[in-house]
Amino acid sequence: MIFSMSGKPCGLVLSIWLAVCSVAIPITLCLTISPAHALSEIKREDLPAPVTPPADDDMSPPGSAVPMPDPPGTMPPAAGQPKPSDEPEQKEPEGPAKDGGMADPDAPLPDVVYDLGKLPEPVRRMHDLIVEACKSGDIEKLRPLIGTGDAMTQLSLSDIDGDPIAFLKGLSGDTEGQEILAILEEVLNAGYVHVDVGTPQELYVWPYFFALPLDKLDARQRVELFKIVTAGDYNDMKQFGAYIFYRVGITPAGEWTFFVAGD
Repeated sequence: MIFSMSGKPCGLVLSIWLAVCSVAIPITLCLTISPAHALSEIKREDLPAPVTPPADDDMSPPGSAVPMPDPPGTMPPAAGQPKPSDEPEQKEPEGPAKDGGMADPDAPLPDVVYDLGKLPEPVRRMHDLIVEACKSGDIEKLRPLIGTGDAMTQLSLSDIDGDPIAFLKGLSGDTEGQEILAILEEVLNAGYVHVDVGTPQELYVWPYFFALPLDKLDARQRVELFKIVTAGDYNDMKQFGAYIFYRVGITPAGEWTFFVAGD
């Protein structure tokens, strides 16, 4: 045994020091390694799942959205004009029916025409056929000219029931319908007017009194009127404000549209 200068054994001290070092080194290594080992033992299900934002969520700040452009070929609306989708639906205006109703008092006065040669050929033909039937004295000759169904000539401002020829006979003062034939012929012998030119309601109408104010008729025109109505009828119609006796309408295509009286 070796002793130090102090007289204590030196080998014993060295052995003790070595023993202490051999114990301290493993403990230090364990303390260094144990945290890493512990983290590796944590189960994956204990970790929170990553948060994925929904695809539809708008993560852009307010006001940053970019508007989609119009489809190719779309012309931008003029300033102050709505887009086509905002425009109200427009409907085709409906004109008055060709029912022989009263003429529009505010419409410009049409020219009075006497020359039948100025009529379109279909109109002239229908006019002549009606006059020829009237001159025959046989009211049945009007039947093929009146027609049937939707194309039938309107004989009253209201609906009629039954046979149209029987209806006309009922209007006549005699049983055979000669009076109504005489009235129809006189109406077609008067001057005529061409109204609603260039529209679906375009018509040639007899007599011209249909479209003229009665209080504006001159002496010659009143004589023509008295061939169709009496002076008493004339005064009554002046108070009413319009000619409301029988009138005839024929379309430019030669369709006999109406033969009616009344308002």
